[in-house]
Amino acid sequence: MSRKRKTKIIATLGPATSSQKAIETLYRAGVDTFRVNMSHGNQDDKRELISNIRSVEEKVGRPIAIMVDLQGPKLRIGNFKDGQVTLKNGQSFTLDLNKTDGDDARVSFPHPEVYGAIRKGSSLLLNDGKIFMVVEKAGKQAITCKVKIGGPLSNHKGVNLPNAVLPMKALTAKDRRDLNFALEQGVEWIALSFVQRASDVKEAQRLINGRAGLLAKIEKPAALGELEEILKFSDATMVARGDLGVEARVEEVPMIQKKIIRTARSMGKPVVVATQMLESMIKNPVPTRAEVSDVANAIFDGADAVMLSAESAIGDFPVEAVIVMDKIATQIENDPSYRKMLHREALAGTPTTDDAITAAARGITRSLGASAIVTFTASGSTALRAARERPMAPILTLTPNLHVARKLCLVWGLHTVKTRDVSSFEEMIGKAKRVAMRQGLAKKGDRIIVTAGVPFGVPGSTNVLHVAEIKGNELKGKPKNVRFTGD
Repeated sequence: MSRKRKTKIIATLGPATSSQKAIETLYRAGVDTFRVNMSHGNQDDKRELISNIRSVEEKVGRPIAIMVDLQGPKLRIGNFKDGQVTLKNGQSFTLDLNKTDGDDARVSFPHPEVYGAIRKGSSLLLNDGKIFMVVEKAGKQAITCKVKIGGPLSNHKGVNLPNAVLPMKALTAKDRRDLNFALEQGVEWIALSFVQRASDVKEAQRLINGRAGLLAKIEKPAALGELEEILKFSDATMVARGDLGVEARVEEVPMIQKKIIRTARSMGKPVVVATQMLESMIKNPVPTRAEVSDVANAIFDGADAVMLSAESAIGDFPVEAVIVMDKIATQIENDPSYRKMLHREALAGTPTTDDAITAAARGITRSLGASAIVTFTASGSTALRAARERPMAPILTLTPNLHVARKLCLVWGLHTVKTRDVSSFEEMIGKAKRVAMRQGLAKKGDRIIVTAGVPFGVPGSTNVLHVAEIKGNELKGKPKNVRFTGD
């Protein structure tokens, strides 16, 4: 089953879509990667969810990626005596370390590590940005603010501090437990929340130790100051527009999104756009026109994947949301302006054989009208380079490693197949032809472009480019029932 689009779709699983039947339906509707959110439920629930995904994978015979999203630190206020207060514009309000229930003058804010990072004039946003305060006095035990925009405030609402780099690590004790669990389950991607600095990513990479890809979620404005350094130590990134849309000015979010996509693409790192993409479809069977345009803009910018959150986790129309996203991506990618938009800015490659080969593959594909680019990869690096070039031909990625085949399901344009390794140039070309034909990506008379690293089995080196013609007799005497194994 090869998709008719290159942009990938990620869907979050939840109460509406936790069964094996629901997961299979979502996959057949167009999902390439499933997100497991550790902010809700327990590890036993997630273990069953992951097992259901793997069962679907076995049934459909195609690699499926799993992304476990760690919760990260959550800054929240305590309780109120009556459960809720209403704050008025211009009034004074205090957040403190006092554990007693609050009132309309104060509330507990049990995060002592934050107090030293707050300064007079800092902004505080509560309840997803609905309440706005400015700090008038900051101490080690209390923070006194003036309410600029008031409103109702209830127990345990979140607090955002957009102007502060907080002395908090991205990984909490819960996150470490969940990370170990995810790695034990053999998932392909770990999404790291609350990234503020490159050191957050380095710590997570040390713990992961190559067992999964690390995706850094950019949801704190502070991360933008170290964006390239953060991406350098990440395997992928996400424009997490939830908290980012609260902490940054709303008019800045589109430019921030484009900057992150542009930077990630230039560095050859997969980039996901997430949050509120089709949010109206939580309750409605069709999206708004503005939501369709939002998804379309992310695709025009060259995002590797677009993500559904509550739409597929708790929504009333999860399958319809996936179908809509699939239709949008397919329509945009068939638009004549799509290719121009993808390549309107030249990506500066490195002066290496690897980058030169993959850049040449895109040019030759266009010149010859080749039906596909076939990449052989052990680590995934050859395929990532091919995807960075955003060729119009599909990219068939062959790898002997199922974990790599699954992991690459997140990446733009890649159709991954697990296949037995090759040991010679002739075997490589023959296999490329056969698998391209079986996967419906080439037919008799077509030409394909093959890239790989020689000697085989050495990760990280792409040094071969070959143009091969499909003769039509390549499948004679070869097995026809291909699932995970491509040959």
